[in-house]
Amino acid sequence: MENLKIENVVASASMDTKLDLEEASRVLDGSEYDPEKFPGLVFRIKKPKTAILLFTSGKVVCTGGKTVEEATQSVNTVKKLLNENGIETTSEVEVKVQNIVASYGLGEDLNLNSVAITLGLERVEYEPEQFPGLVYRLIDSDVVLLLFGSGNMVCTGAKDLNDLESAIDHIKGELRGAGLIH
Repeated sequence: MENLKIENVVASASMDTKLDLEEASRVLDGSEYDPEKFPGLVFRIKKPKTAILLFTSGKVVCTGGKTVEEATQSVNTVKKLLNENGIETTSEVEVKVQNIVASYGLGEDLNLNSVAITLGLERVEYEPEQFPGLVYRLIDSDVVLLLFGSGNMVCTGAKDLNDLESAIDHIKGELRGAGLIH
């Protein structure tokens, strides 16, 4: 879909074992672990540019990837580094997408007051004195769209590209049907 840009893929996984984060911090060069401030270990990877959060429970969160493949690659990189340095983990790691954040440009300005009135208050939050965007919640979807007067949107809550594309097609259809975009 043209004009759609993935900004962040947040994914989770499990190493299926308890982790000693003190030991992991020694193994993962450059990692940050300060349990007084945050209960997890933070490890930043340069390529692909992602951040991995490791928890004592063995749970892993990856953020910053631009694709599901980047998130999976990052989790597997950390697993490999841990295993190579004597910290045993599960043989297979299943990475599950929790949230995809994307931006999309409609290519024309929006009158957010008209959008708010037309789309109905049950699915729209618009308080321009609090936030310059309009929040649009789809029915039967976890995707939330933030629409801005510039015609740009931020899409969040999607688990896959189909969710994103369906949400964008839906809002474009509603806006066209109401004569708010061409």
